[in-house]
Amino acid sequence: MENTIKITRVKASKVNDLDFDNIPLGTIFTDHMFICDYENGQWQTPRIEPLDLIPTHPAAMALHYGQAIFEGMKSTLDIHGNPGLICPEKNGERLNFSARRVGMPDFPVALFVEGLKQFVGLEKNWIPPQEGSALYLRPFMYADEPFIGMRAANHYKFIIIASPSGPFFTKRISLHAETKFIRAAQGGTGEAKVAGNYAAAIQPTELAKAKGYDQILWLDAVEHKYIQEVGTMNVFFKINGELITPKLDGCILNGISRMCSIELLRARGYKVIERLISIDEIIQASENNTLEEAFGTGTAVGVAMIQDIGYKDKTIHVSDNNPVGQMIRGTVHGIRSGRLEDEFGWMVTIKNELV
Repeated sequence: MENTIKITRVKASKVNDLDFDNIPLGTIFTDHMFICDYENGQWQTPRIEPLDLIPTHPAAMALHYGQAIFEGMKSTLDIHGNPGLICPEKNGERLNFSARRVGMPDFPVALFVEGLKQFVGLEKNWIPPQEGSALYLRPFMYADEPFIGMRAANHYKFIIIASPSGPFFTKRISLHAETKFIRAAQGGTGEAKVAGNYAAAIQPTELAKAKGYDQILWLDAVEHKYIQEVGTMNVFFKINGELITPKLDGCILNGISRMCSIELLRARGYKVIERLISIDEIIQASENNTLEEAFGTGTAVGVAMIQDIGYKDKTIHVSDNNPVGQMIRGTVHGIRSGRLEDEFGWMVTIKNELV
């Protein structure tokens, strides 16, 4: 397809109305959106235009059969004032993995990255300068063909929108290990970033928050024993000097932040093991004082330090310090800002932003 992106700018930006020191979560959006349509078997008419409502037929298939997927990304400014993205091609590849799982067409990764670069360049002034804040990017794809019937759609929209955001968690968090509801099972869609996964998590998450917890720690669907991931992030445990994270077994999202954290940890000499890990092992490690720390990694949260885990009638104390989690957070911030060398080749810097 032709990758020329048509750009239509707003007449006046709303960015001057934003207080960058007080950004409400997920309610403020930038001036523009990127859109591309899939019809007649191909993606066409990529464009950036003023953010607006999207006409949707009541029979749009995404509303009835759930063909909807998304990605989550962040852009921050470096010390030279240039916007940057971490591993955007990996998000494009994961988007296509999710698309294939629910019968949707691949989106060209090169166009995915180019669309992001031009979109972020245009919205540069919306990127908060404070450390820990960012421009949150939401690429998503859904079936907008009007049809009532159980089959793959023939028409889709791919869109990117953006929302400035402050730090997600500013304190250590507590988790509720869920023993009734499940997030994913073998053969399901747990390893894909499918919208329905999150719909199924809303009720149990609200119940956990009502009990005073910040997030859910999901356990496996069969025995409610093996740890999968946290509601908005992958999870790592440091036990007796080793970093352990649940292996990718078809139920766990292959997080980009997870990938970067593993690469960083191994480069710093840490032993990182990807394997099954049970809640019983965490309890035992806490009781014998070998549970040294735990943290979650994700695009939205960055690195979240875990204080304790509620499981049945127990409270599992994890730790009061997170030196490894803090190291990951500080290193990623340093690479994003350009204060540290990008030794891993993660960053895509946008130097020629649109004006």
